[in-house]
Amino acid sequence: MRLPFILVLSLLSLISTAQDTSDVEAVRRSVNLSEVIIRSDLNVPKFLRRIKNDSSYHKAFKNLHILGFTSLNFIQMRDKNGKSKASLQSKTRQNRAGNCRTMDVLEETVTGDFYDKNRDYNYYTAQLYSSFFFTKGKVCGETNIVKGSQHNVGGKKGLEKNKEQLKMLFFNPGTKIPGIPFIGDKLDVFDKEISRLYDYSIDTSDLYGQPCYVFKIQRKAGLSAGERGDIVFDNITTWFNQKTLDIVGRNYDLSYKAGVYDFDVHMQVEMQQFGEYIVPHVLRYSGNWHLLFKGRERGVFTATLFDFRKG
Repeated sequence: MRLPFILVLSLLSLISTAQDTSDVEAVRRSVNLSEVIIRSDLNVPKFLRRIKNDSSYHKAFKNLHILGFTSLNFIQMRDKNGKSKASLQSKTRQNRAGNCRTMDVLEETVTGDFYDKNRDYNYYTAQLYSSFFFTKGKVCGETNIVKGSQHNVGGKKGLEKNKEQLKMLFFNPGTKIPGIPFIGDKLDVFDKEISRLYDYSIDTSDLYGQPCYVFKIQRKAGLSAGERGDIVFDNITTWFNQKTLDIVGRNYDLSYKAGVYDFDVHMQVEMQQFGEYIVPHVLRYSGNWHLLFKGRERGVFTATLFDFRKG
């Protein structure tokens, strides 16, 4: 029953896949356009199709596999009163050389029962953070190519299967994710039946000094309990660079209750340009989730990446 946590971390590309053109058309007819957008020359149908097929978010994270960088890592697990019961604060450096990557731990401070006696993680939050931002041993032969790198849970078990499901939610949240009970078919925010439960809008705003289009998906107010149970995402806000349409930043909120599990998660991702690469710069997470027989896990983390280097 680790599967629901895959939804809790979401880490994160939330509107990259719609089922067909008719679904996108249904959203186009209902999307609210600001006056600035109406007066602009933005081709809204083309913009929505671009969002549907976006791969820049996925590629930004794959770029981390072919670059060196330094990371400040903060993970804190909290009790029901919000007090810290375990934490890790560290500084790590990823090295890239000879088509391989390794990692050095430069500084580390640990409190509570963050590790067990074998220095394995006691918390799933830490395990999955590690799978995204830490390198164990030497990993070789990776690329940043997105095409043909679709995630597949077939043949995977346990935490490895969970990691793959997390990546599917993170990079292709519009798709159904096999093996997650109750909600696998409730993730497509472009689906005709699901889209009627959301408000969609396009506006403009600056983010980190860049002129952006802002595409927002917000759960409609006043939904019935049954309607609320048909969706997982409460809010998805994405900033796209107006010139390149690459993703500059993304915030999203997820929550769901299914009896055997529940979660309430908030995430923020900031991107930056490094040479020809777009890379994640800051990722913030706050989550509260519970699995039957597994207890409740409350955690926050922040990953700050900088000093990017070519291998």
